[in-house]
Amino acid sequence: MKIKNYVTLIMAFVGISSCAQDKNPVNTNHDFEVVVADLSNPWGFVFLPDNSMLINEKEGKIIHFKDGKKSMIEGVPEVYNRGQGGLLDIALHPNYQENGWIYLTYASSEGDDEGGNTALMRAKLQNNMLVSKEVLYKATPNTTKGQHFGSRIVFDRDGYLYFTVGDRGNRDENSQDITRDGGKVYRLNDDGSIPADNPFVNDPNAKKAIYSYGHRNPQGMVLHSETGDIWTHEHGPKGGDEINIIKKGANYGWPVISYGVNYVGTKFTDITEKEGMEQPLHYWDPSIAPSGMAFITSDNYPGWKGDLLVGSLKFLYVNKVVLKDGQVVKEERLLDGLGRVRSINQGPDGFIYVGIENKGIVKILPKN
Repeated sequence: MKIKNYVTLIMAFVGISSCAQDKNPVNTNHDFEVVVADLSNPWGFVFLPDNSMLINEKEGKIIHFKDGKKSMIEGVPEVYNRGQGGLLDIALHPNYQENGWIYLTYASSEGDDEGGNTALMRAKLQNNMLVSKEVLYKATPNTTKGQHFGSRIVFDRDGYLYFTVGDRGNRDENSQDITRDGGKVYRLNDDGSIPADNPFVNDPNAKKAIYSYGHRNPQGMVLHSETGDIWTHEHGPKGGDEINIIKKGANYGWPVISYGVNYVGTKFTDITEKEGMEQPLHYWDPSIAPSGMAFITSDNYPGWKGDLLVGSLKFLYVNKVVLKDGQVVKEERLLDGLGRVRSINQGPDGFIYVGIENKGIVKILPKN
């Protein structure tokens, strides 16, 4: 007990926090309603200007949900639907109403090698069909491994496009090597070109799109509405899921440093920190298997504004993370036991919508 107290004290001192899920209280001051029923794996979804929704089903389908009815979008790119790979995130260009661009990440088998890797595409929607399709980035090499494709998409205030690719199950070669794809956060211009001030543009051997590296499998990414920072979370191994604030050119340490161990319980590293490598803002042990991420910025939920929401695939709830002065001070469970939470967005009406596997998309409602 004394050792545990000392560890907690040390973590508080260095500004890192961890939390075991079974100690998080259940918040009962909310309810929910099912908005879109009968979905298998709603990996990503987005609201169109008319308040209808585009919903990515991992298997490779895009559903247009409008006026209570579903229709299928045609022209969806062929996906490599294996393991964690498939049709992943979807986002609108910040000026969507002017230019009509929609962005998708998906596992693609394009290329010479067998298997697949994460790709980024943009397209336009015309009469329920994707047209003007352009592949902006395709990670290489392909591999038949079924894990760690990432992938989320976010635009920042300056219109740069960020997306994530996991280490593709090759932690020892990909994440720490800026000449290789995988285990990275990437930044592009909206047309797929490389920003002139990306951190590794002058390295002749680097992947020029890389913005940060040393990641494992980021399946959550969001723009902080007040600071403009890009926040991510990523899957650790057994223990060590992390929340990170992304910095230009920074190394987030995987797999050199980690708060986790191998799934069988053995160690792959003996250190949790190293000079030149970023510490997480927060980590979970045991792992919650995070997916989906959103800040609450509306006034629809009394006392919740500014809180961060993170889905838990493993423990079947939405984790509400309370922040104070940039640090995690409290966590609570929402939608406890409802299902594997895959995606989270705040809608244009200010309500939180949550994609849950084998259920659908639900709206969180405050209790009166």
